Amino acid sequence: MAEVYLPYCRPTVDEEEIAAVAEVLRSGWLTTGPRARTFEEEFAKSAGSVNALAVNSGTSALHLALAAAGVGPGDEVITTPLTFCACVNVIVQQGARPVLADICEDDFNIDPAEVERQVTARTKAVMAVDFAGQPCRLDELCDIAERHKLFLIEDAAHAAGARYRDRPVGSIADATAFSFYPTKNMTTGEGGMLTTRSAELDQTARLLALHGMSHDAWGRYQKDASWAYDVVAPGFKYNMSDLQAAIGLVQLRRLDEFNVARESLARRYAERLAACECIEPPRVRADAAHVWHLYVVRLRLERLRIDRSVFIEALAERGIGTSVHFIPIHHHSYYREGFGFSPADFPVVERVFPELVSLPLYPLMTEADVDRVADVVCEIAAANAR
Repeated sequence: MAEVYLPYCRPTVDEEEIAAVAEVLRSGWLTTGPRARTFEEEFAKSAGSVNALAVNSGTSALHLALAAAGVGPGDEVITTPLTFCACVNVIVQQGARPVLADICEDDFNIDPAEVERQVTARTKAVMAVDFAGQPCRLDELCDIAERHKLFLIEDAAHAAGARYRDRPVGSIADATAFSFYPTKNMTTGEGGMLTTRSAELDQTARLLALHGMSHDAWGRYQKDASWAYDVVAPGFKYNMSDLQAAIGLVQLRRLDEFNVARESLARRYAERLAACECIEPPRVRADAAHVWHLYVVRLRLERLRIDRSVFIEALAERGIGTSVHFIPIHHHSYYREGFGFSPADFPVVERVFPELVSLPLYPLMTEADVDRVADVVCEIAAANAR
């Protein structure tokens, strides 16, 4: 009899989220409106930010950050090669050139020393990604940005609720982008948030998020409001609906609960995998409060007779879902051929990427689920040890 399949990820959505959506459906106002505004206010408080803009994806938040900062043709933006393609896609979409800086081997986050090495007269911004839910070395990156007069964007798609040196993520960089995709620590189905330290930046991003219009629909359609509006810039269609925001408000209230559950499961993984010499669990820096969006182990391939693909296939045969985060940017044909990126330029990424496997980790998992995954991982490793 086949083992019950344990998926790589499942969102935690209960009756409260369903009731919140039903209330919006009954209200007669479905698009951006009062709930989106409330969600922005509540999220800003949780992230320690004055400004928060709710949008339809984390990618939109990144794009708005670049656009509002004035990044454009002739500019360079430094980011990590170990990230999802959205980061570099939005740089290219702004007409700028992505520049990749290698990572640190302990946490797989961008290496500030490599960032500094890549700065040129054309560098306009740095986009740092909080890999797996552990914040980057933000003090070092802030120092680089300040000295070189660069705009610092933090991609916190993995890091809602995380802290760096006891400061909430969302309050440190010039702009911080969050994602609420279904796999993330909190979800709105699809959606994102952009927090900014500058009221001017927030106003520009807010304008660009809805066609460059001077008034949004909620404002125009209220009693005694004017129907007139002006288009002052060629903006985008990035606004979040009240349906999404209703889910987000419930999820935000549960975020600490979700993150505590993730941390507890991550601790159990670490305990159960500690004796497996072929597996290296994730490392956590002392200056960061990890929120465990991902649980990424490193296979000790020098101690194994099989590669990652075979390891993942063996897990799948035992009913366990996995993933890989991420196929490096310079491995994708568009960026490899279009920008001349070479594996030799990123030795740390090239060393660690073939060894990375993301194991299931989400609040709906039980300790027994973690034990099952850990046991199977250790069994496969033992059966294929050199």
